[in-house]
Amino acid sequence: MSDEGIPSAVALVIEDDDQIAHLLRFILQKEGYIVKTAEDGRAAQKLIEAEPPPAVVTLDSMLPYLSGLELLQLIRSKAEWENVPVLMLTAKSQERDITRALDAGAAGYLVKPFKPQELRSTIQRLVKGSAAECAARASRQSCSARRSCRDSIRSCLRFP
Repeated sequence: MSDEGIPSAVALVIEDDDQIAHLLRFILQKEGYIVKTAEDGRAAQKLIEAEPPPAVVTLDSMLPYLSGLELLQLIRSKAEWENVPVLMLTAKSQERDITRALDAGAAGYLVKPFKPQELRSTIQRLVKGSAAECAARASRQSCSARRSCRDSIRSCLRFP
C-alpha cells in the first residue's frame, strides 16, 4: 500500500534475462510499483490469464515458449487488458520489428540496452496516457454505464 492508503499499482515484467529482470524490478519498485515477473512465455501466459490487469507491462520480444508478439496479441484479445500500456523492451532494433510491435498494440518500444531514466519517463508517460484514455472513455459512456466504468477509472488512476 502507498502512504495514502491507496493500493500500489502493479507492474508486470516479462523478461527472460535475470539481470535485466532484476534491474527492471529495482527501477519499478523505486517508482512505487508492486512488481510481478514472468521469466518465459508460458509463465507470462498463466499470469495474463489468471491475474487482473496491471498498470503497465514491460515485455521482451524474444522469450522461450511464446514470443513477446504472441503475448501482446493475448493481452490485446482480453477485454480487461486491452488498454493496459505495454512497453516492448528488446534487443531488436530493426524498423520492421518496431513497426510490427506497435501495429500489434504495443504502446511504446525501447531498445536494449536502455537508460534507466528513459525507462522511467517512458513508463510514466504511458501510464498517465492510459489513465487519461480511461477518463475520456468514461466521459463518453451513457449515465447507466458510468458506474461500471468508474471502477475502471479508479484502477487506472492508481499509479505511483
